[in-house]
Amino acid sequence: MDRPAEQIRADLGALADKPHVAATLASLGQPGSAARIPTPAAVIDLDAFERNLARMAARAKAAGLALRPHSKSHKTVAIARRQVAAGAVGVCCAKLAEAEAMAAGGVASILITSPAAGPLWAMRAAAVASAVPDFRIVLDHADAAAELGAAAQGPIQVLIDVDPGMGRTGVRDADQALEVFRAIAAQPKLKLIGVQCYGGSWQHMEGANARAAAVADGMARLKAVIAALREAGAVIEVVTGGGTGTFEADAAQGVLTEVQPGSYAFMDREYRDALKDDPDGAFEQSLAIAATVITTNQPTWVTVDAGLKAFSTDGPLPVPLTPKFAGVAYRYFGDEHGRLMRPEGQPVERGERVDFVPPHVDPTLDRYDLIHLVRGDVLVDIVRVEARGASQ
Repeated sequence: MDRPAEQIRADLGALADKPHVAATLASLGQPGSAARIPTPAAVIDLDAFERNLARMAARAKAAGLALRPHSKSHKTVAIARRQVAAGAVGVCCAKLAEAEAMAAGGVASILITSPAAGPLWAMRAAAVASAVPDFRIVLDHADAAAELGAAAQGPIQVLIDVDPGMGRTGVRDADQALEVFRAIAAQPKLKLIGVQCYGGSWQHMEGANARAAAVADGMARLKAVIAALREAGAVIEVVTGGGTGTFEADAAQGVLTEVQPGSYAFMDREYRDALKDDPDGAFEQSLAIAATVITTNQPTWVTVDAGLKAFSTDGPLPVPLTPKFAGVAYRYFGDEHGRLMRPEGQPVERGERVDFVPPHVDPTLDRYDLIHLVRGDVLVDIVRVEARGASQ
């Protein structure tokens, strides 16, 4: 799937004219070009990434589950296309702006997983629905059904979002679900196809048993809602939810028909710390944030060019991935800088490259305009993060 340089340059648009991007494009395909990517930079090891995609696709197929990866992890059309090519049925989007970017890039099957409110939301959703062959969106309130039904330009597939017990979004119980079902049924252009139930807080629980217990409780709530809906005449074909950290437990419960993992393709420190050697953690670290040592003037530490603006800061600290710096402590040293302790007994030179495992992949990649794709030491592609900052 490696692309010609001319196509890459065209896809990057105005970004390709920036001096540092133009210089990077000129090095495409050259031995050692991966080491010349300007930093801080988001870099994906394509070989590891492709193995991750294949592993999750095989797990889903073996469990009889459709795989619909969550694009909020990467917000990038080129990556979504690779996931579909590897066996996914489509993608999830957290926000309408993400879905608009995916639709503009030709992604043919999209599920929006976050409820929203208001006539402008409904108008935008209806426009995306008219442009995407297989568009789906979740609702959790009767008013949302009325808003979307009024804006609909044609048939729109909808799902009822069910709260797994987090209290964040979704109908709280069967009574609320039935109210939303009746509101959907009153809209001739809306078609109920199923339900969604996603336990976001379960994904990073440490220990497979803890995650399995949380999933079991959540699926019991979901089954009660599904039973009530079916008794009322609803046709529930799709039951979607789950994530990277709960795949094993989700599959064991046998309630879902579709899973929505996202981080499995890349991995991050939060998942590494929580999943450890559990089967759900058996994915490679394909994503790194590349940094450069810019100052070596201090005797016990060096300064790198990746600070608060290079990583998400909602989780644990980044950890070095480069073997020379294994186990070496990193600390934020300001907006633009990081402090990295010197590895014992080894010199560190100004200009050395250090790769880091990001703390939390989703908000980290949202800080970058571009993702660099490498095989070994060769830069083979650069892709634009079209939905960067797409939070509306």
